[in-house]
Amino acid sequence: MRRCVISDIHGCYDEFNALLEQAAYDPKQDELILLGDYVDRGPKSKEVVEQIMQMHEQYNIIAIKGNHDAMMVKALNHDVEEYDKHWIRNGGLQTLASYVEVSLDDEQLDWGVYTEAKQWLRTHYEHHLRFLEQLPLVYEIPGYIFVHAGINPEVEDWRTQSERDFIWIREPFYSRPTSLEETVVFGHTPVKNLHNEPGVWFDPSGDKIGIDGGCAYGAQLNLLEISEDGSVQTLFVKRGETRQGPEI
Repeated sequence: MRRCVISDIHGCYDEFNALLEQAAYDPKQDELILLGDYVDRGPKSKEVVEQIMQMHEQYNIIAIKGNHDAMMVKALNHDVEEYDKHWIRNGGLQTLASYVEVSLDDEQLDWGVYTEAKQWLRTHYEHHLRFLEQLPLVYEIPGYIFVHAGINPEVEDWRTQSERDFIWIREPFYSRPTSLEETVVFGHTPVKNLHNEPGVWFDPSGDKIGIDGGCAYGAQLNLLEISEDGSVQTLFVKRGETRQGPEI
């Protein structure tokens, strides 16, 4: 079975579908593994969540939770200003605008409009929030661990690490060996921070593969393809492009 792995879609709905088309993704034959962060920053978070929910119900896809998915649920399910401000700082207004036709400016935010929009979304899209909230934190197959942010090497058994580590960890994970037999495939940290370009990052030690191409920041959306024979290749779509791009 071929596996197609994508992370950090961040509302980039058109690029997501262009990438699936480029990979000739067949939901009846392939396993799609999504590493979280479906929402925030990009323009079409609602459409991304709806599509993933439909695919999750119909096909063999794995969707795990990212920190932005958790932030959205936390802000919308609670009326706590700290949660709201944290979400807004990280692209929440773009997500809200994809659900509710309102104009929200994070420089001069109208809290009354924001609160009304938030309550409307919570009422009409509770099923979206419930779906995102119950997503698993990790997916394992022989030879691979798929996770949004990474594995904490200081935790003796990584399976017992905190949810925060699964969805938020950065430098303590990617800068140190995991000491695991499996390869950890992760998103969360844009790969341009790991090797100064947006293509998939393969750790020289062979124990990690970073795939967040920074599409939400104007770069690209990456796909890691793991073939049945164990070989891997990468595909990508640039932000704003829906035509096929070259393999790298």
